[in-house]
Amino acid sequence: MSGIKIINKGDRFAHAGIGSIHDFEGKQFVKDATGATSCEISFGSLPSGTAVPFFHSHKENEENYIILSGSGHFQVDDEVFDIAEGSVIRVSTNCDRNLKCTSDEPMVYICIQAREGGLGGYTMTDAEITERENIL
Repeated sequence: MSGIKIINKGDRFAHAGIGSIHDFEGKQFVKDATGATSCEISFGSLPSGTAVPFFHSHKENEENYIILSGSGHFQVDDEVFDIAEGSVIRVSTNCDRNLKCTSDEPMVYICIQAREGGLGGYTMTDAEITERENIL
């Protein structure tokens, strides 16, 4: 199983990685490695024909799943639908969810968990253009 590795860290940032998405296996949470305070991000991988071994629900946090590779099925309560590379699925609080890989290749996905209804400003309502010398 791959592990999260701290690549570099400063007073106002943390840079971590899991390595190659194509070689990733298992489940890896990122919050502790990066010191995130607003959300939990995890990488997950499911081999062909397998599902997450349990259903789960969250009391306060919604989840957003981003499918990076593979395809399969997603279940929310009693509703099942197809998912594939490029799918983005938001799941509300207080409902059961699970996913299963049905493709020949493993399904790799990112799950972002954050407080439902907690997003304040975003994109340009929370951003401002600043003046700084570009040293890239």
